[in-house]
Amino acid sequence: MAALKEKRNCGQRCEDFGRFVWNSDEGKLMGRTPEKWVYISLYYVAFYAVMTGLFCLAIWTLMYTLDPYAPDYQDRLKSPGVMVWPNTYGEEIVEISYNTSDKASWMKMTNILNDFLEPYNDTKQLECNKHNCTRGKYFIQDTFSAPNHTKWVCPFMQSMLGACSGHEDRTFGYNCTMPCVIIKMNRIINFLPSNNTEHPAYVNCTVLEGQHNVDKIEYFPEGGSMDLSYFPYYGRLAQPTYVNPLVAVRFSLVNGKKAKIQCRVVSKMISYENFHDPYEGKVIFQLEAVK
Repeated sequence: MAALKEKRNCGQRCEDFGRFVWNSDEGKLMGRTPEKWVYISLYYVAFYAVMTGLFCLAIWTLMYTLDPYAPDYQDRLKSPGVMVWPNTYGEEIVEISYNTSDKASWMKMTNILNDFLEPYNDTKQLECNKHNCTRGKYFIQDTFSAPNHTKWVCPFMQSMLGACSGHEDRTFGYNCTMPCVIIKMNRIINFLPSNNTEHPAYVNCTVLEGQHNVDKIEYFPEGGSMDLSYFPYYGRLAQPTYVNPLVAVRFSLVNGKKAKIQCRVVSKMISYENFHDPYEGKVIFQLEAVK
């Protein structure tokens, strides 16, 4: 029967570990001579230097082939989404509900619209953007002729929203039963809303539920159109001062003062029947004025 291995005490184990760290008899540091440690260190330095260089080269090559002004692939963005303001979301859809007798209630809606329209201030737009745009025609720009290597932008001013601009009525109609909502179409780089330059995209709102509660629908600018001069959009880097064209819609609520409404941007190039994306080409919201 083999003899049992002698159990080593703590002092002996510490002595063995110290000998492993530095063996003076063989001149080894942690099992290797200093010469071998130098060779191993040089190998790993060279290995990681090469790996770092290859990684940097791959990233540089990728960045060199990318266009800084537009994404290479936009196949999932064939049709823009549509949003509505005030953007007070409920469980499933936007629910714009306010109390005409409660100032805090309708002021909430007014403040949301004021904050949203701040970039559309007339003075800001005229200072930052091009003034002599040709209405009714696409603003195609092949060169970066604007300052700081950018492209020109046609101004969209708050006053263009007429009775829903907040200039004539600071409450946007929320202190009564004539509320204004603002429809915005999301941006897609190089997107043209129509192949026919004579017919710009326009907003059309229909009442899905509570038809008898809506007496009148008005659009600002007139006809609810989004002028062609605001298209195409060339991206944030090329057009840092760009703002989306807007359409304001004013509803005259009567009777029950509650309606479910769909606002659609009408154009040949904009689809709106995508089951998987309820905001593509249209937006549905609930409008309710409580008294």
